[in-house]
Amino acid sequence: MTILVFAEQRDTKFKKSSFEAVRAARGIADQLGASCVAVVAGDGVEAIAGQLGAYGAQRVIAVDQPDLAGHSNTALAKVIADVAGQEGAALLFLSASAMGKDIAPRLAVKLGAGVASDCVALTVEAGEVIATRPVYAGKALLDVKVKTAVKVFTLRPNVFPASVGTEAAAVEKRVVKLAPEDFGSRVTATRVGSGRPDVTEADIVVSGGRGMKGPEHFVLIEELADVLGAAVGASRAVVDAGWRPHGEQVGQTGKTVSPTLYVACGISGAVQHLAGMSSSRYIVAVNKDKDAPIFQVADYGLTADVFEILPELTRQLRVALGK
Repeated sequence: MTILVFAEQRDTKFKKSSFEAVRAARGIADQLGASCVAVVAGDGVEAIAGQLGAYGAQRVIAVDQPDLAGHSNTALAKVIADVAGQEGAALLFLSASAMGKDIAPRLAVKLGAGVASDCVALTVEAGEVIATRPVYAGKALLDVKVKTAVKVFTLRPNVFPASVGTEAAAVEKRVVKLAPEDFGSRVTATRVGSGRPDVTEADIVVSGGRGMKGPEHFVLIEELADVLGAAVGASRAVVDAGWRPHGEQVGQTGKTVSPTLYVACGISGAVQHLAGMSSSRYIVAVNKDKDAPIFQVADYGLTADVFEILPELTRQLRVALGK
């Protein structure tokens, strides 16, 4: 049996979630007596493909060709499906990143596969992979068994450890013939953001809500995030008001995050927001309302004014961290 893992990269740099997916796939492969093969696609990716060996890939297939320089999810789905067919892969793993969520259903259609999305745990029972995924806005966990011959799993970032080993992987360059119709969608332009991490992959997220009282006060959130090397997040109310971009929205209709530390500032904790961040390892909440629902899930809570706490907290952390 072969498990195939798609390793996502941008500008010839692997995303952390790709290493997590490879390591998780290798753990399942060892339990099933299967081989763990990674595939990376793009222009100039052969040079970085060998990095995946340290995370558990036993072989790496590099589809390195110029026509993949411009990002196209439809073309990537074609590439992965072709490689899966050539390798006879029965299980396919992707990160549940924005790219992975886009590619996975396309891939499933091409392979006639069932999909278990946004998995937070994987186990093996009687030779079958059981995936655990949140349901009902994160209020419950569901164990899923995919019944199709080929199975696709997407893994929530920041949940599976990406431990580094000392193994090396053989890298094989492979060419997949792509026709114009395979590029049904293509990214034509990108805009560089703040330089901060994306909320879905950051180890620390500092989020603000309506309690920040206006977009001009989000500088307090940004300053704390920059000291911690964190991503900036926001509640839906803030995004709907136009204070922050949608890419920062955390919640049921935004992005789901699982950082080591989530700092909620002036966020009441509506159920839709909790659905997007309740799986964080540690949650710190700052809110003037002692009855705010956010305190029900917080590991540490401070009933205080964010406009008094955040500047002092940022100052103290700058001193403590030497910044």
